[in-house]
Amino acid sequence: MPAKLTVDTPDDLRIVITRGFDASRDLVFACMTKPDLVKRWMTGPPGWTMPVCEIDLRVGGKYRYVWRNTEGQDMGMGGVYREIVAPERIVSSELFDEDWTGGETIATQVLTERDGRTTLTTTVVYSSAAARDAALKTGMTEGMEMGYANLDALLETV
Repeated sequence: MPAKLTVDTPDDLRIVITRGFDASRDLVFACMTKPDLVKRWMTGPPGWTMPVCEIDLRVGGKYRYVWRNTEGQDMGMGGVYREIVAPERIVSSELFDEDWTGGETIATQVLTERDGRTTLTTTVVYSSAAARDAALKTGMTEGMEMGYANLDALLETV
């Protein structure tokens, strides 16, 4: 059974989110970086879809995600890849279209594998403590766990 998501706040600017998956690092990395796979698990809460998933996986390349609810409301975000070491590390900027995070954040995703099981550690650095705290109040970690549960199911089929 996959480990549930854990959240740590080691300082005023960072959130560290850790989650385990019963799959190889290569497979988890592929599911995180191939648009056709990302669209199958990162759908958002119930009633939302992901009509836009663009990934130019190279340093300096951009990505763009747009989620849409049943009323037609969109929520979009994007950023630029700053570092990619496949299949172990991705560093990228993140900015939501409706900037509720106090400006651009920097996300570092590290994948480690042991005995065929992968741990994903995501560190998000915010512009201020207020921005970090506001992000935590949005329910983002609950939403991430919903997505990761979808990823668990996808990993069993690919």
